[in-house]
Amino acid sequence: MNKLFTTIFAVVVSCVTASSLAQEIKGDAKAGETKNAMCIGCHGITGYQSSFPEVYKVPMISGQGAPYIASALHAYKKGERKHPSMRGIAATLSDQDIADLAAYYSGHGVVAGAALPAAPAKMPSAAVQALLNKANCASCHGANFNQPIDPSYPKLAGQHADFLFVALKAYKAENNPMVGRGNAIMGSMVKLYTNAELKLMANYLSSIDGELKVVPQRSFR
Repeated sequence: MNKLFTTIFAVVVSCVTASSLAQEIKGDAKAGETKNAMCIGCHGITGYQSSFPEVYKVPMISGQGAPYIASALHAYKKGERKHPSMRGIAATLSDQDIADLAAYYSGHGVVAGAALPAAPAKMPSAAVQALLNKANCASCHGANFNQPIDPSYPKLAGQHADFLFVALKAYKAENNPMVGRGNAIMGSMVKLYTNAELKLMANYLSSIDGELKVVPQRSFR
């Protein structure tokens, strides 16, 4: 128990430090639009699928929170998230580049004045609700799964189901050079579930309304 507490405490401190550093660097959305050449080939194509190391639709990032996008890119850059392509791309980005891209995508395709209800219009089945309650998912990601309590946490509502499933499984992965996400808190949460249960939750979360979307790129530079 003490070892787990120490690990979780270290992760929290690390997240707070990373969040503080991110806040010190102000992102410029206009600059981000000129730096997204390596992003649009996957995230700017509707239905585009990753083929390695697993097949799934690449995540929708337009409309995602800027602090989360920045946090994810830093995690790929440091190797805390093990995805060969994303790690290679993140490694080429400066902290300012990351802040600019995060600022750009957080507002990309967002409709001003549009607001989602506080709770999802589509309620889960009793079985799925019990699974969501098991790790109290809404306590971090918001009652509608679109308003996380911390901006460095992701919006989940409406995200591709297959991506959510792969992402959740990645927190379970150990000793795999291609797949894995190093986050002690999420790691402890997903280990409460079987993969079949993770898929049920992913399917529900993808079915509810959210702000995430794919905004097709008009042209490639």
